[in-house]
Amino acid sequence: MTLDALRLDWADGAPRLRTTAALARQGLVITVSSPAGTAAVVGWVGSARDQLTGARGLLEAYGRPGAAPPMPAGDYAAVLVCRDRILLMRDEQARIPLFFRQSGGHLDAVSTSARSLGSVTELDSRYFCRYLSGNLAQPHTDLTPFAGVHRVLGGEVVELSRTGQLRGRTPRRARPATDPSASTAGEPRLDEAGQQLRPVLENAVGRRMGTTTACHVSGGTDSTGVALLAARLLAAGHGGPGELVPVAGRFSRGELAAEQPYLDLALEEICRHTSAARPVIVDADDVADFDDFPHHAGDTDEPCAHAFRAPFWSRLHGAAAERGCDTLLTGCGADPIADANPFHLHRLARTGRLRQMTRQARAWAAGSEQGLRDVVHAYVIRPALPLTAERVTALARHGTVLGGLGTFHRPPWLRPGFARAHGYREAGIAESRFLFGPRPEQSLYDAANYLAAPDPLSWHRAAQDGFFLSHPFLDPEVVATMSRLPVGATFRPGRPKAVLREAVADLLPAPIRGRAVKVPFDDLYARGLRTHGDDLIALCRSARHPLIAEMFDVETLCRAVREAQLGMGDAHAWDRMNSSLALVAWLERLTAGS
Repeated sequence: MTLDALRLDWADGAPRLRTTAALARQGLVITVSSPAGTAAVVGWVGSARDQLTGARGLLEAYGRPGAAPPMPAGDYAAVLVCRDRILLMRDEQARIPLFFRQSGGHLDAVSTSARSLGSVTELDSRYFCRYLSGNLAQPHTDLTPFAGVHRVLGGEVVELSRTGQLRGRTPRRARPATDPSASTAGEPRLDEAGQQLRPVLENAVGRRMGTTTACHVSGGTDSTGVALLAARLLAAGHGGPGELVPVAGRFSRGELAAEQPYLDLALEEICRHTSAARPVIVDADDVADFDDFPHHAGDTDEPCAHAFRAPFWSRLHGAAAERGCDTLLTGCGADPIADANPFHLHRLARTGRLRQMTRQARAWAAGSEQGLRDVVHAYVIRPALPLTAERVTALARHGTVLGGLGTFHRPPWLRPGFARAHGYREAGIAESRFLFGPRPEQSLYDAANYLAAPDPLSWHRAAQDGFFLSHPFLDPEVVATMSRLPVGATFRPGRPKAVLREAVADLLPAPIRGRAVKVPFDDLYARGLRTHGDDLIALCRSARHPLIAEMFDVETLCRAVREAQLGMGDAHAWDRMNSSLALVAWLERLTAGS
C-alpha cells in the first residue's frame, strides 16, 4: 500500500501535477495557484493553523525567476510548477517524504511514495546495506530501495526545467557552528537558560497546533511539558478557538503501571489550564510489541526499524483520529536536544584539556550512575574511533549472536559476501561520520532529528488518521537555542534536562518536575517477544523473497531472536535485530504484492 499524496509527471512534454482528493479534503495537501505558477504542499508551512497562507507564501517566495530565499519552517514537502522552472523541496526536518524517478538527467515522475515510482523486481542492494548499518540511515541518503528512484533530502531544493530536465540540487544551508562553553566567563545561570528556552519552545508548539490538537502524554517531563504549553496557548486564545486532546495509554499491570499516578497528575494539570482539553485514555493492557508484525512492517513504503512498536502507537493514533484531530504533538527529541550535551567531553579531549575532561567525566559518571570508564568510552573514545571501538567490544563480548553488537558492526546474520559486494563497510563508515562527524557535540543535534524523521509508520497511517505527527523539541529554533548554551548552564548531576525543567517549572506539577527516571517500555518489548518470538522465527524461515536468503543467514537471525527472548543482548543489539526482522517482513510483503 502506498500513500501517493501528490504526483508530478509529464504528458506530451508538459508537466502534470495531481493531488489525492481524499487527502486534500482532510487538509493534508494544499494546492494554490498564482501568476507565478502552482504549488502543491503536503503538510504545512509556517503554521499548521493557516496552511493556505503558508502555501501561498512559499509560492510567492520561490515563484520569482531565480529566487533562492531561506527555506521557511514547517513540516512539508512541496512541488512548485513555476513559469520558468519546477522546484521540489522538503523542510529541514524532513517529516514528509518526497521522491523522484530519474533516467539519465531527466525526471519522469515525482511522488511522496517511493514504491509507486519503483519496480518491486528492481531493488538496490546498496540501500539495504545502508539501512542495516544503523537506524538513522534512511532519511539522509539519496538511495531508496528501488533502483532509479531517488530521495529529495531534508532542506534540499531540486530544480528542474519545465520539461523535467534536472538542473541542480541545492543542499540545505548549514547552520552556523557553535562552540558552547568555550569559556565559563559570562555563562548564563540555569534560570536564565530556562528563560531562553521557554519562548522558542512555546513558539514551536504554537506553530504546530491545529484546530483540534492531540498531544501524546505519558506522565514524563517531555510530553507533559509540550501538552501544558499547548493548553496554556489555548487558554490565552492562541490562533482563535480550538480543542486539545491529550492522548495517553493506560497500563494497569506490569512495570508500566507505575507510570499511572504521574499520568493522572499530568492530565489533571492540563485540564486545569484549559477547559478545551478532552483527555482520551486508551486501555493498552492487551497491546504488545510485534503484534501483527507482518502488517505493520510490511505495508510501509520503506523498511521501518521501529515497526515492532507500531501496535501501541497505532492504538493511540486511532483514538486521536476518532476525535477529529488535525495534528498530533509529541515529546520526541527532548532526550538528545533538551539535555546537556555529553559529547562536550570529546571536545575537551580533542582540544587537549584532559584534566578538565576527566573532572567533568567524573561528574557525568556520578550523575548518571555510570562508571567513569563507561562515560569516557561512550563520549570520548567511541566518537573518535567508532568502528574500531565496536570491533574491540564485539571481540570482548563474543560468545552469543547479540553479544557486543553495536550500532555499526556487521551483525553476524548478515552474510559477509553480500556485505562486501554491496558496500556495507562503506555504509558503516558513512553512518558513523554522520552520527559523530568531526564535531560530535554538533552532530548530536543533526542526528537527533533523524531519529524521528520521517516516521514511516505515522506517514503510512496519515490517510486514515487525518493528521501528521510533529515534534516541537526538534524545531530548528529549539535546537539552535540549546546548541548555543554552554554545558555549565545545562548539566546538573542527577537532574536530567535541567534547562527544560526550569523552562516549564511554572507549569509542571512538582512530582513530575522532580522525577529523574521514567519507566521504559522494556516490559512491552519482552512481552511481545515472549508472545510472538516463534512467529518471528517462522516468518524468517518461511521467507520466499530471494534477497532474504542472499542477504541473511536465517538460522543465525533466528538464534538472535531466541537470545532476545531470554533477555540477552542490549538496546543496540535489539535495534539491529529489529531492523533485520522488519526488512524480512517488508520484502515478504513485496513478494506477496507482486
